[in-house]
Amino acid sequence: MKPTILLINFQDQQKLRKLKMALLPFKLRIKTIEPQDYSQPIGYLAGVKEISQVQIPSALIPQEQMEKEMLIFAGITGNLFDQVLYTLRKAGTPVDYKAVLTEHNQNWNCMQLYKELEKEHNMYHPS
Repeated sequence: MKPTILLINFQDQQKLRKLKMALLPFKLRIKTIEPQDYSQPIGYLAGVKEISQVQIPSALIPQEQMEKEMLIFAGITGNLFDQVLYTLRKAGTPVDYKAVLTEHNQNWNCMQLYKELEKEHNMYHPS
């Protein structure tokens, strides 16, 4: 799998462009995930060969909405990971929800991961 960043729920096109431009020097695969693919396994979206696309009838796809943007890092580790995070901070493109693709979450869909990140965020940043 090529090192990949999944971009989910980016409504602000200017911010999305700025983020992509900041990441360009790293030559990473940058993939914007469309809402119709939120029910697919994250591993599949990131290009993990062992994880297949799932067929879900549209009537069964939950119509839940995400309020915040989400970045998922797949196959990006060590020094490269640190450099990417530093570059994103320096570019002034804050994203509240960030995650790393793991064996544990690679079969989750976007909404499952979003809800988990939301729970963690609320735990550390109570309103």
